[in-house]
Amino acid sequence: MVTLTHIVSVPSEVRNAFLFFSVLEFAVGILLNAFIFLVNFRDLVRRQPLSHCDLVLLSLSLTRLVLHGLLFLKAIQLTHFQRMKDPLSFSYQTIIVLWMIVHQAGLWLTMCLSLLYCSKIVRFSHAFLLHAASWISRKIPQMLLGAMVLSCVCTLLCLWDFFSGSHLSAVTRLLMNNSTELNLNIAKLSFFHSFLFCSLASIPSFLLFLVSSGMLVFSLGRHMRMMRAKTRGSGDPSLEAHTRALRSLVSFFCLYVLSLCAALFSIPLLMLWHSKVGVMVCIGIMAACPSGHAVILISGNAKLRRAVDTILLWAKSSFKVRVDHKADPRTPDLC
Repeated sequence: MVTLTHIVSVPSEVRNAFLFFSVLEFAVGILLNAFIFLVNFRDLVRRQPLSHCDLVLLSLSLTRLVLHGLLFLKAIQLTHFQRMKDPLSFSYQTIIVLWMIVHQAGLWLTMCLSLLYCSKIVRFSHAFLLHAASWISRKIPQMLLGAMVLSCVCTLLCLWDFFSGSHLSAVTRLLMNNSTELNLNIAKLSFFHSFLFCSLASIPSFLLFLVSSGMLVFSLGRHMRMMRAKTRGSGDPSLEAHTRALRSLVSFFCLYVLSLCAALFSIPLLMLWHSKVGVMVCIGIMAACPSGHAVILISGNAKLRRAVDTILLWAKSSFKVRVDHKADPRTPDLC
């Protein structure tokens, strides 16, 4: 029976600092995405109509909650149970592959959000594009269902590739038990193949996201030229809608690329250079990116901003009542 051994290959100060920031990032990410999920889920429970944007945010926040949980497990596994010069444990490989799958599902959902913004904001002149935008704006629930189905298909393919590759490498190591170096290289190649396969499966959704975001950028440029020609004031609602949508999508693009680069760079750090500190930095970047995008989504959504204002107002009034209660000498002491 194989038992997990407590491994410390970095200074305890570095390990403790990494665990502290991991807990902090986990708490912030869970708090932000749980807030987005609960605000929209409350309306769903009350049978209030949810907009298509709310449906996408509800699904996206749920995937982000799972994503933060996997990253926290990855941080615990890295600091306590993974020896860097040994082959990657099966549990650590599984967490990485599951993170890639959930990350990919989040990309499909963000692609739906980008198409929704594009269909609602961009003013098309071509008849086919106008009809397509009208169809997309009506079919967002079906697109969400389709995105989930495609995510499930990609998940099954990635898991099949990962487990079949792990089984094949295990059989190969048994047949070639006289070559430790060769066995290690086979295990590395098998895991790298699974990781690359999961990464390539996100290309279609990423291309659709880029196309719809590019159309928003083109529409914003055209709208800015029209504003300069008409010398319209700065309080243009169409300009504000363009700006908020692009802020959300551009920030997601930057954070997604940063997170994916950190994930890709962590693989050679794990398997070639055996740098645990470098992998810790990559995990910190991967955990910070979804939280940063959640902040931008909250700031750009009117319903979520109202919920934040309500919570702050309640907290302020509650604190004021407590202060007045302590300051009033006529208040009877119940103790």
